[in-house]
This record gives sequence, C-alpha cells and structure tokens, in this order.
Amino acid sequence: MIHFKNVSKLYPPDVIGLDHVNLRVEHGEFISIVGQSGTGKSTLAKLLFAEERPTHGVIEIGGWDITKISNRDVPLLRRQIGVVFQDFKLLPKKTVYENIAFALQVAGIPSARVREVVPRVLAIVGLEDKVQRFPHQLSGGEQQRVAIGRALVHQPKILVADEPTGNLDTLNSRDILELLKKINEFGTTVVLVTHDREIVNRLKRRVITLEGGKITSDVEEGRYKL
Repeated sequence: MIHFKNVSKLYPPDVIGLDHVNLRVEHGEFISIVGQSGTGKSTLAKLLFAEERPTHGVIEIGGWDITKISNRDVPLLRRQIGVVFQDFKLLPKKTVYENIAFALQVAGIPSARVREVVPRVLAIVGLEDKVQRFPHQLSGGEQQRVAIGRALVHQPKILVADEPTGNLDTLNSRDILELLKKINEFGTTVVLVTHDREIVNRLKRRVITLEGGKITSDVEEGRYKL
C-alpha cells in the first residue's frame, strides 16, 4: 500500500528532514509515527500526500510512484489520501454540513451525490445533530470530527492524521482515537503522526520512531518510549 524506498528530504541550506527512510505499510494497517519535534514526522506525512517532494528515493502509494507526481495528478492522489491536521482548518462561515459538502463540491461532485454522501459521513463521525452549527459553536473535539468527516468524503484508502489531538484535552483526545480506530475497522489504512505518548500506548498497534530523520525503531504492538 505505502512503500518508502531509501527516501531522503533535504531543506536548504543543510537541514535533514528525512534520511534514507525505508518503510512499508500494508493495506488496513494502523501505524503511529512518533518522535520529538523536528525528527521528521511531519515531513514524512507531507511526502505522503505530496505537499513536499523527496530529494532522493521513491515513494509508492498502491503501486503508484508519486515521487515525481505532476501538479495535475495531485488532486487525484489526495482523493485517495484523507488528511487531518491539528488545527482543523474548517471554513468559519460554513456550517458543519457545508464544511463537509464543500470538499465534494470543489471536486465537481453532482449535488445529488453530495446529498447522499454527507449524511453518511456525519453518521460515521457522530455529528448528525450538529449539521447547522458553525465551527465557533462546536467544541474542539467536535471541530476535529468535522475535519475527519471532510477527509472521509472521497472514501480514501489512507487517512493521514498529523497531530490530530494536539489541541484537545485528554477526554476529547480519547474520543478522536476511538473514531480513528473505527475508521480503520472499515478497512482504511491509518497513519497517525503524534508526540502524544498516552494515545500511542493506548492503541497497542505498530509504532515507528523517528530520530534525526531516521527510523530508529519499528515495533508491532509497540509503545512510545523516550
């Protein structure tokens, strides 16, 4: 499903983002990418959805070499990879329903299909009773649920969650974790990028540790140890 082959990312003048990373993630896995700030976690995530391009090496997604992906093909890739960020990135003047629908509308999806998909997604993320609320009327956990719902509208094969609990308290963080596990049970591959030790240790799934842009540990049902 995901295959990094000897991937490096260098930033000028001499900053190493990733350093000769080899990584394979199979379809349906739930993995955590962990490490201190500046170890390459977010760089790896950005390479996955082509916000960044590798300096060296090859990245394959479902057998598709995205190393030199054209700008024209980036939207197609991103329909296969849902992305969730720490800061939600919701549109403040749109309701919950409109925020989720917008992700379909900008892709040119017909209105009838939008009306079919959005309620399904709202049910998955548990926001059926919040459809007419605006972001400022929601808790942080609810806003992140909207962001996750928006990431699911194209039924992506992969969900990349980059520090999704970074702005949330412990209770909301656990709720988001349970939602990610539920999404994984549907068959979606989940890549969780986090520094939250408690979240990782509750998961008891595969843990990949980065230090200095290198993978220093890759453990099945691992724990985040510093």
